[in-house]
Amino acid sequence: MTFADKILAFNAQLSYKGRLPKGISIMNPFKEKQIISITKQFYSKFYSDNNPRHMILGINPGRFGAGVTGVPFTDTKRLIEHCGIKVDEMATHEQSSVFVYKVIMAYGGTEKFYSDFYINSVCPLGFTLKNDKGREVNYNYYDDVKLYNSVYDFICESISKQIKFGISTDVCFCMGNNKNFYYLNEINLKEKFFKKIVPLEHPRFIVQYRLKRIDEYVNKYLKALSEK
Repeated sequence: MTFADKILAFNAQLSYKGRLPKGISIMNPFKEKQIISITKQFYSKFYSDNNPRHMILGINPGRFGAGVTGVPFTDTKRLIEHCGIKVDEMATHEQSSVFVYKVIMAYGGTEKFYSDFYINSVCPLGFTLKNDKGREVNYNYYDDVKLYNSVYDFICESISKQIKFGISTDVCFCMGNNKNFYYLNEINLKEKFFKKIVPLEHPRFIVQYRLKRIDEYVNKYLKALSEK
């Protein structure tokens, strides 16, 4: 099996069967036909080999990023423009992907970047919660300690399975240098998945609050990733 085959098989079997705190729902994009088609195109194009890669972990899939495309930090615009992946009948724009693809292109382009790195999330399935206005909003695995405790084993099992794809475990990069890093580091101290975790500012934070300094953060990412 190639790296792509392993990713696609992993995504296909993803299922959370445990309990969740009241009001929180699981979001599993990998059961949708269109997402299955997109991910098959994407991973077959960039991961049809058995090269070792370093892992980059975000938080969990969001409703407008991986929740729509199945590819972490990648919206339909980036899939078409930078990845050459055909996407029919929908168009999405996700803020985090703007920054991530600036990093990818500065690194040398999609083929070079994805030959060295594999991006996913600490929790590979997402969560939603209805807010006071009855609207469904994204929810993070660490936003509720009960949720974190509920999905802890699922997170650990998922990371362990992905490492077997051919992940280099000397270092893992964490998108989110506050809570996501705190919890991933806590998990890693117990489970010993990686020798070290390198924290980086979350792409959404950069685009939302540090847009004028985006090139500075691109360079910070490049420096960290080049020191793997």
